[in-house]
Amino acid sequence: MPAQLVKTPLGRFRIIAFLEGLSYLLLGVTMILKYQFAMPEPNKIVGMAHGVLFVAYVFLLIPVALHYKWSFGKVAAAFLVSLVPFGTFYAEKKIYK
Repeated sequence: MPAQLVKTPLGRFRIIAFLEGLSYLLLGVTMILKYQFAMPEPNKIVGMAHGVLFVAYVFLLIPVALHYKWSFGKVAAAFLVSLVPFGTFYAEKKIYK
């Protein structure tokens, strides 16, 4: 991972966005484990990580939007994509650049 990415508010936000999207996908896998194979433990762990990453995403979205003077529409889109599987990956190409 390039060091420059971690040095900017947008770079840190993009890292959290990627991790949040990844945790969302992993949550889908752990739901299958929970309900098909009676293995709730992975779901608890990934669910907690996903929750923490989602909160971090929302809290980082606010200062990034203010710093880069994003429009309300762009901020709303960045928030809404976090609610959809693969949304943050789509936003990486269309919104965050």
